[in-house]
Amino acid sequence: MKKVMMKNASIVSAPAKKKTKKKTDLKSLRKQYLISNNICKVTFRLPKEAANGAQMVTIVGDFNKWNLTENKMKKLKSGDFTLTLNLPCNREYRFRYLIDANKWENDWFANKYVPNDFGTEDSVVVV
Repeated sequence: MKKVMMKNASIVSAPAKKKTKKKTDLKSLRKQYLISNNICKVTFRLPKEAANGAQMVTIVGDFNKWNLTENKMKKLKSGDFTLTLNLPCNREYRFRYLIDANKWENDWFANKYVPNDFGTEDSVVVV
């Protein structure tokens, strides 16, 4: 219990405030529009549950001509992976995550999904 001083100088006990963990935004796509130059800062986030113990994750898509190594994501202490990219607005971008250079994963919170030429689906972010 926390002690609190009152006006009359007597000491009373008040319940201690519980420490609460800061809520984490579990949605993987966070968008920040920069009107001055028609750019959207998109933060991609692959949760640790999807990463499944990965050592390295890259994001691959239309925005980097499907380059497998260009956009390496940062691994957070939580086990999630994240990366922020500046993307021109008024477009849709297909993308996927490449985990440890051998497993593909879609974004669990993509704006939509579209079939690809490989019989699976690509994630899509709309900006």
